[in-house]
Amino acid sequence: MRVGVFGLLGSGNLGNDGSLEAVLGHLRADHPEAVVDALCGGPEVVAARYGIPATRLHWYRGEYRTASRAGAIAGKGVGKLVDVFRTAAWVRRHDVVIVPGMGVLEATLPLRPWGFPYALFLLCASGRLLRTRVALVGVGAAAIGDRPTRALVRWSARLAAYRSYRDAPSRDAMREMGVDTARDEVYPDLAFALPTPSAGAPSTSSGGGPVCVGVMDFHGGNDDRARAEEIHRRYLDGTTRFVRALVEDGRPVRLVTGDECDATVVAAILDAVDSPLATAAKAASLADLMKEMAAADAVVATRYHNLVCALKVGVPTLALSYAAKSDTLMAERGLGAYCHPAREVDADRLLEQFRDLERRSAELRRTLAERNRAAAERLQHQFTALATALFPAAAHAHALRETP
Repeated sequence: MRVGVFGLLGSGNLGNDGSLEAVLGHLRADHPEAVVDALCGGPEVVAARYGIPATRLHWYRGEYRTASRAGAIAGKGVGKLVDVFRTAAWVRRHDVVIVPGMGVLEATLPLRPWGFPYALFLLCASGRLLRTRVALVGVGAAAIGDRPTRALVRWSARLAAYRSYRDAPSRDAMREMGVDTARDEVYPDLAFALPTPSAGAPSTSSGGGPVCVGVMDFHGGNDDRARAEEIHRRYLDGTTRFVRALVEDGRPVRLVTGDECDATVVAAILDAVDSPLATAAKAASLADLMKEMAAADAVVATRYHNLVCALKVGVPTLALSYAAKSDTLMAERGLGAYCHPAREVDADRLLEQFRDLERRSAELRRTLAERNRAAAERLQHQFTALATALFPAAAHAHALRETP
């Protein structure tokens, strides 16, 4: 069985790579005979880190840089045409292509239709034409206002042979955009299938233990471009005030990120706070993030997969939420009351919520342990359903072995 994995993988986003790692773990455990390779954003990283052959997603190397000169604009235009044939040729070599997790059906962060939405459409259209099954596994989706982007996303979903979502609002969004979701299922985010490091014991000192703060180079969403700099300034100012207040209380603060672009925010906060109690972590994977968070008494985080990591290790968490997916995730884990708007960070109000979170720490840890056990069971159902849909012969042989 020839299996391809597809997406903005190896491009610096730890959440995307964590979803890939979860799917590769499943394939290696349950389908060791499968031959796997990738069409992705960072082929060198994927090949080195995961040991699979990888091909660059776009022919034009400057795809995600702003094109201002005539040569760059022409290069992008030619690249769009070349990618039609490159994508089809790659798809033809596979029996199955998996898009592992990621928010591939949403535009909650700035996104242009001719970027990844176009690439995803080429993949799904090639799969349908060449009879290669394309599976969108545990993906995120959201209502999209921009018409070209919405059309590409809708047709990509319609052309896929298999779809599942990481939350119910994602499925609802695709239904509202005209996709028949009657057979589509909802499962926990794929990152919940990764191995979990042990959560540390909460601090018993009177001053409180370490706090992990996940930051983001946040400028709003796709519809906030006119206010992007204002949103970023408010986010940075509010988050910096919050970190400074923790440090002034004697709390060690560990800053973490989820994407390479977040490093500028970390540097700005450290420079403004200027305290040895505020330090930055260097995480190369979701496993690294989980280890950092497991050592904390509490987590305050923005990026979706920062939240996933904190919840997975069972640490009380407060979300600086920028999209419905974060609110939904927190509600599913029993922490719906601990969401704070990332677009309007109010440091004083955030401190109040944080102190309430810590007062309920023991209770919330028990709740998270229960919810995480349920999530693990649901993900086993996800992989079983995926095997049935994509590897029917292997699933049938497995069923025969299991029959007494």
